[in-house]
This record gives sequence, C-alpha cells and structure tokens, in this order.
Amino acid sequence: MNFSFSNNHSCHISDNGSPTETNHRLATAVFSRLFSCNLALLFILLLVIPLQAQQIDLLLKGGHVIDPKNEIDAPMDVAIADGKILQVSENISADNARRVIDATGLYVTPGLIDMHAHVFHGTEEQTQSGFEITNSFGSVVPDGFTFRSGVTTIVDAGSSGWRNFEQFKKQTIDNSQTRVLAIISIVGHGMLGTLHAQNLDDMNPVATAFKVSEHPGLIVGVKKHHYQGPDFTPVERAVEAGEIAGVPVMVDFGGHMPPLSLETLLMEKLRPGDMLTHTFYSSPRREGGVDDNGRVKPFIFDAKERGILFDLGHGAGGFQWVQAIPAVEQGFLPDILSTDLYYRSMNGGMKDISNIMSKFMNIGLSLQDVVLRTTWNPAQAIQREDLGHLSEGAEADVSVFGLREGDFGFMDARRTTIRGTRKLEPELTIKAGRVMWDLNGRAAPMWDE
Repeated sequence: MNFSFSNNHSCHISDNGSPTETNHRLATAVFSRLFSCNLALLFILLLVIPLQAQQIDLLLKGGHVIDPKNEIDAPMDVAIADGKILQVSENISADNARRVIDATGLYVTPGLIDMHAHVFHGTEEQTQSGFEITNSFGSVVPDGFTFRSGVTTIVDAGSSGWRNFEQFKKQTIDNSQTRVLAIISIVGHGMLGTLHAQNLDDMNPVATAFKVSEHPGLIVGVKKHHYQGPDFTPVERAVEAGEIAGVPVMVDFGGHMPPLSLETLLMEKLRPGDMLTHTFYSSPRREGGVDDNGRVKPFIFDAKERGILFDLGHGAGGFQWVQAIPAVEQGFLPDILSTDLYYRSMNGGMKDISNIMSKFMNIGLSLQDVVLRTTWNPAQAIQREDLGHLSEGAEADVSVFGLREGDFGFMDARRTTIRGTRKLEPELTIKAGRVMWDLNGRAAPMWDE
C-alpha cells in the first residue's frame, strides 16, 4: 500500500501488499507524518509566542525620531524592554506596553554623549594654580548635570592620569548612574594645575598605555593639555601612548608665546582620528583656525580631509563667536559638540549641552546636524559604537526634546551674545530603560489615577 498527503491534507492510498504489511506501513506513515507536522507546528509556536507575549516596559509614541546612525528622521514610536531598544517603527501597538509616554510634538534621539567634561569631583585642596579639576571642587558630580540636559554618557577629558585613574574610577565612575568614560591625561597625575602640566618627567607614554589596556572601553583616549613650552614633546608622547594602546588622542593646544604652529600640529603631529579640542578659540598664545580677516585657513580643510577631528570643547574660555560664525558660514563645522563642563563653564556662557546645540542651530546647523554631533559622531570618535544610536538590541539610552520658538540670547565664552529664535529644551532622559529626567512629568501617572 502507498500512502501520501497532498497539499490540501487529503490522503491517497493504493493497495499493493498483504493486510499485515499494509497496516504496518499505514501506521508508520501516519505516525511519521503526524510527528513531522507537530514538530513544524511546535517550531512555529516557539517563534511566534515570544513575539506576541513580549512585554514592552516603556513605549514612546508619536515623537519624531532622529537617529543618524540608522538614517531615521521621521515620526516613529520607540519600544523599550529589559533596558534595551526593542523596536523603532511606526504605530507600535500599546496593547503589551506597561507604560506609554505621549511624545507628540517632541523629538526623540539617542541619549547624548558629552565627550569633553570634568567630573573627577573631590575635596582635595589644590596646591598649584590651575582649575581645581583633579579630585577637587572644580570638577562636578556627573549625575547632577547630565540627565537634566539629555546626556546619558559623559567622557572625562584628562582629569585623571595613569597614577590616579583607579581613584577616579572607584570614587566617580563606579558610583554614578551616568555612564562615565575617561580620556586620561598624558600627565601621570592628571590636571593638578598649570605648573604640573609642564612636568615632562611625569609624561610616560608606556605607563599611560598600560593603564588604558587595563580598562578597555572605559578609558577611551589620551589627552595633552596646558603645556606652555616651545616644543611638541607632550603631543608626541600622547600620540605614542595612543599608538601603543590603540586609542585616539585629544589635544588642548596652545600656551607658548609666540604660539606654536597649528598647521604643524594638525598636518604632521596628529594621526587620523585624533582630535583638536577648543576648535573655535584663538588667543595670543593659541593660533586659531580663522584668520584676522575672518577666513578659515586652508590647512584646516586639509586637516579634516586627512581625518583629524574637531571637538568644540566650549568651556569657560574655549569658544568664541568671532571664530565660530565665519567658520560655519564657510563650511567648516565641528565634528563633535561638547561642553568642557566644570564649575566655571556651567555658570558662564556654556550652560549645558542642549544650549550648545541650540547655539549652532541658530548659526546655520540643522537639528539633525547637532544630534549627529552629540550622538553617533562622538561614539565613533571614542570607538564605542555600541552607543549613540537606537538600533534594536542597543542599550535603551534615549533623550526627548522640545523645540521652543521665541527670542533667545546665546553667549560665547567671552560673554558676547547673538540672538536666536530656536532653543532645545530637554523633556525626558532615559538611561538603560529607566526614566532619569522628566521635566513635565510625562512618564508619571496623574495623582488621582
């Protein structure tokens, strides 16, 4: 007997053997078919049931998503589950959502990355003139200044060196809800003061690189800063450390009188992927990228072409409209927008990173431009490409902004002002799926519910 199933599940039987053989073959065929069908059904159910039962912890509905890495710039919903991005798409059903946040009229972005700040806060009195940055009062506690401005990742830029990074890690990194990363100083003791920054004996590229290797992904670069000598020795040692450890170098350039050549730094000393910070700053001791006639120097564009990155590093003194506005008008844009957050800058013209983004939106950059420069660009610069985007499965770091229209003033670090009509306002900040900042209680239930 032959036994077969057609596509419409009917069977065809033809008798060509004894009754015993026929019954045996029939039983074997039926069992085999049923087993195969049930196995296939079980496999399908295993795939489908988890998708149907997947609980959404937090659903942002109706917002305009800007995610430069994934080339998303459209109204979409964002679903979060287990601290990860579950889905980004249109009209996600709220049926399985524990909490729904109405983001209509708001902009939803990856959590911001502030790539230049000082958060080695402590109570140690400094014995040298400088900025009181290393384990002292000049640095700020990260959680008090990050989430309220849309920042979920902050990078400390040089406050510690190889000698005291472990103290910084234990004291600040391990005790912060903000993700704190570090670019460590080429100076072993970090940023103790201007005097110590001249100590070439404390600039050890091998020890610095070894410390980086002990904390891959946590230490993301090496910084040269505040050297006032007539040579490039600290830059060369920082680059040597970066070369050994496989990380980029950030340079806070200038200090000597007359100033060292910016062209030499960018075209000869730094590698592709290395960074100049305080991009729009000029002084008698620091050559700027824009000349006295308001023209961008040609080697600046050559440096960008060879892969040098330009970080804003606003700070209390490192950003001038007289440099920035002509540069933007001529197409020289910073690759990264950062604050240089510390106790002086936050109460001066800088304010916070959302204010910096607003400044550049009022001198020619789009909202999409400034989001790129505070998310995906810095993530790539520090080799942390797991950050700065809303890809499915990524850590659910999300920022939500309102865009206000009106008459606003924006100061540079020299306290000169421009007027503008658009200003970003951080509404909601989510870190690893948890709401950390909620300006208007959008994620909270009404009191009488």
